[in-house]
Amino acid sequence: MMAARRDHAPSLIERLPRVRGRLTANAPLSQLTWFRVGGAAEVMFRPTDLDDLVAFLASKPKDVPVTVMGVASNLLIRDGGVPGVVIRLGRGFVEVAAKGDEVTAGAGALDLNVALTACAAGIADLEFLSGIPGTVGGGLRMNAGAYGHEFKDVLREVTALDGDGCRHDLEPGEMDLSYRHCGVPADWIFVAARFKGHRDDSAAIGARMAEIQAQREATQPIRARTGGSTFANPPGHKAWELIDRAGCRGLTHGGAMISDKHANFLINTGNATASDLEGLGEDVRRRVRDKTGITLEWEIKRVGVPASGGGAA
Repeated sequence: MMAARRDHAPSLIERLPRVRGRLTANAPLSQLTWFRVGGAAEVMFRPTDLDDLVAFLASKPKDVPVTVMGVASNLLIRDGGVPGVVIRLGRGFVEVAAKGDEVTAGAGALDLNVALTACAAGIADLEFLSGIPGTVGGGLRMNAGAYGHEFKDVLREVTALDGDGCRHDLEPGEMDLSYRHCGVPADWIFVAARFKGHRDDSAAIGARMAEIQAQREATQPIRARTGGSTFANPPGHKAWELIDRAGCRGLTHGGAMISDKHANFLINTGNATASDLEGLGEDVRRRVRDKTGITLEWEIKRVGVPASGGGAA
């Protein structure tokens, strides 16, 4: 007698198109994040280059969600991991080049490397990027800023792929950029950007970058397992001052702590979970709201599902 046939439901990785890059099922993510917490990606895709990414987006099943991850300096991955595909832009997206008074960069390039390239080429106005610990793609998505400047101040053009892999070249005026906001559709993936500065002496540019670094080291817990600024500044206020007024400096929850050095920084003291960090952040939001009537908005992007399950953010 023949055994009854069992239907096999294909795993996600079996449903995905062939790629030239790397597809990894159940890929651990915690060690790739600055917080050093979080679960695994259902599948991680590291495209070889732009063509590989375009082909993947054009061919993948429409129901498969995509999350883009850079160096995760301002990202909290929940303990239950990230459903769908996490795309990490690697070597094919990190080139930085200067010409004239402009710098072009792949979305996977570190903001610091853009600033360093500009400095070496004698291009000013991009020094503030040395104070933003992330990648170009992440900076574009949130219009990141520091020390009085934002991405939109120096941006000339970006290249993005929509959910179907179609290319779009956008100027800043088409992106609805404002404080920590970008209006480009959430499922579009930035792949490159072009920045404009002005000519200046490299030594003077380097001196300004050194000042930024010294200020960061003096005021921020940059040696800790943190995720950068936790909350956006409400109009007319500074988030850290509101957190201080609510008595939250040094507050702890499990292995998570509000930094004693800068009250707008969450820290993993060594054994925190993503739940500890997010729970502490929500406690801070409640205390600030009760004390001041102001509701802080998360600047850190939180993705994935809790360890107990539930829907993705």
